[in-house]
Amino acid sequence: MIKENLEKIRTVIPQGVTLVAVSKTKPISDVQEAYDAGQRIFGENHALEMRDKHEALPKDIQWHFIGHLQTNKIKYIIPFVTLIHSIDTANLLEAVNKEAKKHDRVVDCLLQFHIAQEETKFGLDMEEARQLLDSEAFKQMQNIRICGVMGMATFTDDEDEIRKEFKHLKSIFDTLKQEYFSGQSQFKEVSMGMSDDYPIAIEEGATLIRVGSKIFGPRNYN
Repeated sequence: MIKENLEKIRTVIPQGVTLVAVSKTKPISDVQEAYDAGQRIFGENHALEMRDKHEALPKDIQWHFIGHLQTNKIKYIIPFVTLIHSIDTANLLEAVNKEAKKHDRVVDCLLQFHIAQEETKFGLDMEEARQLLDSEAFKQMQNIRICGVMGMATFTDDEDEIRKEFKHLKSIFDTLKQEYFSGQSQFKEVSMGMSDDYPIAIEEGATLIRVGSKIFGPRNYN
């Protein structure tokens, strides 16, 4: 079933959009099945779970960290993580930079913005992002690379609201590109859209979509 689900999604994703298969809470056998069907990019939101899966699975997998990252857990993923989607504070970015330096790595990161109505979602606002990007501390960080932005829309059936929030994230991306990253080719990612709303996200300019249940079935929280 996983293979069929992946094929179905791939047929509707345009060129230039990358599928992150969200494998959190799923067993290693499910990830292997998706891998065997050609999927190479997987998203996890728990550092220890991601580390264990990395150890057990093929080494050409690109692991994306997509959840709220606690500073005391960074060390478990820095040796191998491909992209961290969820940088939501200056402190977190500094901690990632510090840990990446120990491993002589430059780690790609996205700035997470709060675009939803719900207060529970994490993320920066534009003012905080500017403070971060203007800071001396940021200019000294040699072991991280900002590659774009990430956001989560409100959990709602209101498609107009979702579209508005995705438009907002894309406009944040465009503003930052112009003000801070013009001419920097690595700043190109807009990570938005999940199983229920990725078609809208693609229409509004997503370059990365994070799809879980539409590939692996409902999440298992046991």
